[in-house]
Amino acid sequence: MTDFAMSDKDSTIENTIQSNGSTFKRILIKTHVIMKEDDIVEVVDRYTRDLLEPNDIVFISEKATAAAQGRAIPLEEIKPGLLAKFLSNFVIKTKHGIGPGMPETMQMYIQEAGWFRILFAALIGGFCKVVLKKKGVFYTIAGRKAKSIDGPTPDTIPPYNKYVVLSPEDPDKIAKDVSKKIGAKVAIVDINDLEQEVLGYSDPSMEALDMPDILRDNPIGQGSQRTPLGIIRKEETE
Repeated sequence: MTDFAMSDKDSTIENTIQSNGSTFKRILIKTHVIMKEDDIVEVVDRYTRDLLEPNDIVFISEKATAAAQGRAIPLEEIKPGLLAKFLSNFVIKTKHGIGPGMPETMQMYIQEAGWFRILFAALIGGFCKVVLKKKGVFYTIAGRKAKSIDGPTPDTIPPYNKYVVLSPEDPDKIAKDVSKKIGAKVAIVDINDLEQEVLGYSDPSMEALDMPDILRDNPIGQGSQRTPLGIIRKEETE
């Protein structure tokens, strides 16, 4: 496990947000760079044990979770096939990231969802974008495992600026394992500047809380913030 230590002054970032008539504090926790040698349960316990209060909810980024599972793949280990190279040419690169516009990332889409599903998604998605002027159909058809894949970007903290990170395996189980260790409810989240989604809950009752809205401004960030986990705390009204 990685050896790490951080000062209390620099280890957290706190802010608040209004959601559905309530105020929630988000405590963003800075960590070391999480790698496959790390046990995500122990990592979360180490960083949250002195911060948690009753009724807190801990959220963990899907990228950190997947990285600890060894589901972060170096670019040099990915060998794109002909289909991946062909389809990646038709993906529009945006300021939000390359996504499947890189052959290596597209190859991981094909690996996770299957070549037929990705080809079908590309055909229908292309038709909807060009003819119906409707975007995002490709990702809907490709499915959650493909949609949650993160490709490398220049702003991503090293070494993940040269990795493709897959969706975590069994996020519900990971959330439950962490919850059992730390004694708080836990969610595995996939949030970015475009959309927010909860991939796994430690407790089904958590679905009643609108976590995507509480995290709608992507407080974790997309670059080198090193805040892959945080705490949500509902503030009491006076």
